[in-house]
Amino acid sequence: MKKIMFSERFGLEQAVLAGTKTMTRRIIKGNFEDVKAYHADGGWHFIADTDEGDSVELKPQYEISERVAIAQPYKNDGVLTYNAYNEDGTAREDGLQRHKEILDSKGYCNKMFVKAEYMPHRIRITSIKVERLQDISGGDCLKEGITTITEGKNEVGNAYGWDPKIDALKRDSFLTPRAAFAALIDRISGRGTWQRNPWVYAYTFELIK
Repeated sequence: MKKIMFSERFGLEQAVLAGTKTMTRRIIKGNFEDVKAYHADGGWHFIADTDEGDSVELKPQYEISERVAIAQPYKNDGVLTYNAYNEDGTAREDGLQRHKEILDSKGYCNKMFVKAEYMPHRIRITSIKVERLQDISGGDCLKEGITTITEGKNEVGNAYGWDPKIDALKRDSFLTPRAAFAALIDRISGRGTWQRNPWVYAYTFELIK
């Protein structure tokens, strides 16, 4: 099983676990003129045209219907409990072994190093598309974790942003979901990401555990 990481600082991991974030965009490395999708052999394939005139098939990290573990540091109370007890509350047979491994692992504080099978929560990929980052719609921005900030209402209506309890920059608010998402992706992926407008995999998923 593979794993996937969502930002805790900006409340995205929390939004996934709450079921309010159901999409994620992941940047595709490389410079491409165009990307075309076609359906064959029961699945979707993506062909990219390079600047040199060549064509290459892109390989998304995750596939439709794939179950993916949500990476969290081992020190998380929910992760510790999951690895110590079964769902019925009885102790796991391998609980002591897991406990020792968890305490000695870099994954205790850093979710980059955790094992997928040790994670208590899963998502299932339901669809994949490839598009330019700036092709995102206002509706998809909300599925990406952008929320309405009622405290920041302005003359023209609601303000938009991300979880103000999580991010230290909680005073920031934006007039549209797209403007909020553009600012968020720059903070997550680096300044200038939105302006660069890279190709991205846009995954839709559902929380299953």
